[in-house]
Amino acid sequence: MASLGQITLPRAPSSEIGLLRRGLDRPSIRSRIGFNGGIGSVLRNAGEQAGVWAKASVSEKVMEEEGKVLVGTYARAPVVLSSGKGCKLFDPEGKEYLDCASGIAVNALGHGDPDWLRAVTEQAGLLAHVSNVYYTIPQIELAKRLVASSFADRVFFCNSGTEANEAAIKFSRKFQRFTHPENKEVATGFIAFTNSFHGRTLGALALTSKEQYRTPFEPIMPGVTFLEYGNIQTATDLIRSGKIAAVFVEPIQGEGGIYSATKEFLQSLRTACDAAGSLLVFDEVQCGLGRTGLMWAYEAFGVTPDIMTVAKPLAGGLPIGAVLVTEKVAETINYGDHGSTFAGNPLVCNAAIAVLDKVSNPSFLSSVSSKGRYFKDLLVKKLGGNSHVKEVRGEGLIIGVELDVPANSLVDACRDSGLLILTAGKGNVVRIVPPLVISEEEIERAVEIMCQNLTALD
Repeated sequence: MASLGQITLPRAPSSEIGLLRRGLDRPSIRSRIGFNGGIGSVLRNAGEQAGVWAKASVSEKVMEEEGKVLVGTYARAPVVLSSGKGCKLFDPEGKEYLDCASGIAVNALGHGDPDWLRAVTEQAGLLAHVSNVYYTIPQIELAKRLVASSFADRVFFCNSGTEANEAAIKFSRKFQRFTHPENKEVATGFIAFTNSFHGRTLGALALTSKEQYRTPFEPIMPGVTFLEYGNIQTATDLIRSGKIAAVFVEPIQGEGGIYSATKEFLQSLRTACDAAGSLLVFDEVQCGLGRTGLMWAYEAFGVTPDIMTVAKPLAGGLPIGAVLVTEKVAETINYGDHGSTFAGNPLVCNAAIAVLDKVSNPSFLSSVSSKGRYFKDLLVKKLGGNSHVKEVRGEGLIIGVELDVPANSLVDACRDSGLLILTAGKGNVVRIVPPLVISEEEIERAVEIMCQNLTALD
């Protein structure tokens, strides 16, 4: 036992926290979490001394240790997630959360889908990785499925959305040099648009419109011009200059605030690129693969790109990216022009096959469309009358609720109430991207929680 003034306290084990000592002139509580999660607290008030020995939660312990060992690149929500099933997530203490973020539009099949789990575990037992020095069966099978389900003739695999866009940048410039071998100077410029997000590596970052993402790392890749999203005339004029290697555009902007392009805008880009010899690149990293209720977002516009980048949901939570290209692009790429050690390994490709086989089913896509309409209609009905709600928009299960105030307070309040949602745009848009398997009952619960927490906006 350890004595502290008149009070006798049990002594903490040597591996735990010793009691903190300080003056007795004012009330105070001092605590620190030890390696086993114990919290040692000493309360002193007007000469009275008392000791409390408590146990820190696992979540508290994890959050404290994260701050000691990881680079501080993330302003994380104060939640530790340790397990999940379907559209539900759980923290180590057992609190349940309804997941309408799906790992930022990644977990298309939710958590613990049995077919996905079987694909991963069976492949892990056979072969996980050998590099692209050799042929592997799941990679070829996945590529065949992607080609069959899209405009593309060929596929290049990588590990993320930003890597996919980096590859698209290289392919676009190589295409211009290959198709104009007699020219000393070929088109090397790029067009991107306001509210765009294409990734955080230097090339993809150069195509991302938010200055706060780019400024700390300048100079970044030159030659990118940002134009107003949807402005047909300015885009057409610049493409006609002959200096543009490729135009990068998201058919539906996710990070930018859930803004959808118009059919006329994308058709005008296609026409101008064809006339000038520029490539049209669709970034469907967030909006593709069933998210809109169609297999690919571009299908709704009747416009096909030369290159399309995909990633987030493709392997159901494992890291993967893919660049889908036409034959005219593929034929300009030679051995050694690009590559990746981990890309398209058997493990992630077998997982992606499980995702693709489910999502590409017409009845699955139809259910995404109907649930998306139900979700939006319910949001309009329940939230539309609030003075802070300006618009509910989106397609399928990529939905944005635009506010006239920052959305963080609502997102935080919903999280405390057991609902996980995200922000987008300039911070004033609530982004809702649940697993595509969400049920109507879960949709109703999500809207109910949002409605109950609208007062946080005041």
